[in-house]
Amino acid sequence: METLYKRSAAARKKQTELGREERKSLLKERLRAALLPFEEMRAPLNPILLERTEYDDHVRERVEIGTVTGLRMPVYVLIPKESSRPWELPGKLPGMLALHGHGYGSREVAGVAPDGTMSATKGGHNRFALELARQGHIVAAPEMIGFGDRRLLRDTVPGKERSSCNSLTGQLLMHGMSIAGLRVYEAIRTLDYLAMRAEADPRAIGCMGFSGGGLLAAYAAAIDERIKAAVLCGFTSTYKGSILSINHCIDNYIPGVLEYAELPDWIGLIAPRPLFVESGENDPIFPAGSVREAVEILRNIYRDEGAEHRLQSDIFPGAHEVSGRNVYPWLRSTWQSLEKEL
Repeated sequence: METLYKRSAAARKKQTELGREERKSLLKERLRAALLPFEEMRAPLNPILLERTEYDDHVRERVEIGTVTGLRMPVYVLIPKESSRPWELPGKLPGMLALHGHGYGSREVAGVAPDGTMSATKGGHNRFALELARQGHIVAAPEMIGFGDRRLLRDTVPGKERSSCNSLTGQLLMHGMSIAGLRVYEAIRTLDYLAMRAEADPRAIGCMGFSGGGLLAAYAAAIDERIKAAVLCGFTSTYKGSILSINHCIDNYIPGVLEYAELPDWIGLIAPRPLFVESGENDPIFPAGSVREAVEILRNIYRDEGAEHRLQSDIFPGAHEVSGRNVYPWLRSTWQSLEKEL
């Protein structure tokens, strides 16, 4: 495996000989090709409201949208009530995609227990979609394929419950596709839906993802410049320092990408847009050393773009989990700065 990594490193080095804009354009083209063969299968959104529940500080909707031919996806939409918004928000609301990782799906980030009641525990996701709404965002939290309500039936058998990542990956690979690509495309379709919501300001939409959701947030933001700010929790690292050296779910692996760039270079395609990287000091699957190495590479990329001030990071005392301690103030500041530029 080390021989293969060195071989791909030689191929990546050739890419660095290109000019900055030329290389950036090439990498975006390669990333789209690797992840998004699903564009030709695009289905109409045709949103359907499934449920609507009011709470003291927000409204929670469950909406179903079309993504690709034959697939529809439930999405939680969290809308803060005007009386509970913590800061002055003239006009429409900034929007956020909230992308979950492994667990029981979108309910986990929305503060909902598996049985549909309000959850009493925060878990590793720390109910970050709910917190984003309480911070004044309209939030869309999609149920990613392979989790929650979107598992294969054989993976929902009591006592044998699991995600459908492995089964779906095997099927998709036979068609030259990846589950990461399908999920990224569905995240982008969620963005399409969020941008058309009357409450959302389409000029101020960001994304936040944890673990596998961090992967989706990173690649979706790299590809789609409608995403004006990105928060990556428990994911940013190098391939060599995490994905290739520690056992991970198969959904982290995308054929061919290492021939063109290491992970921080792909994430660096977000530059010069604002980026916040968060990770736990004791995260066992995304080691802090690899996170720091990736952040330093990203800092150089942002410096080259003249946007070093738009990159922030926080390695907090904790494990594989969302903290958010510096994320939410950073988002508020980011939207306030963006508002002055519009």
